[in-house]
Amino acid sequence: MKIIEQKPPRKFRVGLDQSVELSDCGKVYLNSNEQVTFVTSEGREHDLCAKPWGFYATSSVNGRLKDQGFKTALVKNSRGRFYVMVVDKNKLNEFEAYLNSDKNYVEQWLDEL
Repeated sequence: MKIIEQKPPRKFRVGLDQSVELSDCGKVYLNSNEQVTFVTSEGREHDLCAKPWGFYATSSVNGRLKDQGFKTALVKNSRGRFYVMVVDKNKLNEFEAYLNSDKNYVEQWLDEL
């Protein structure tokens, strides 16, 4: 694994009204079968694993992610683009507000399949 930090972070705006500022903090380069775990401030974990054919973008949606307190949604935006979003089950109200503000909607809760 190699990490290249972006200092200072590259900042850019996103969202329908460009009201959200993101900070690009760097890049993580993974070799095949290497994994990184992202941890929220509440201690919930989300894994990403490189494979020879691409990535496991999430842990199992009805196993590890659910056990970590996440729900997993297939979301469609107003331009017809699809995203997989991993949502803290205790922050569903904030997620719903985000969806409404950007005119996105949940196509399917993947952890409920």
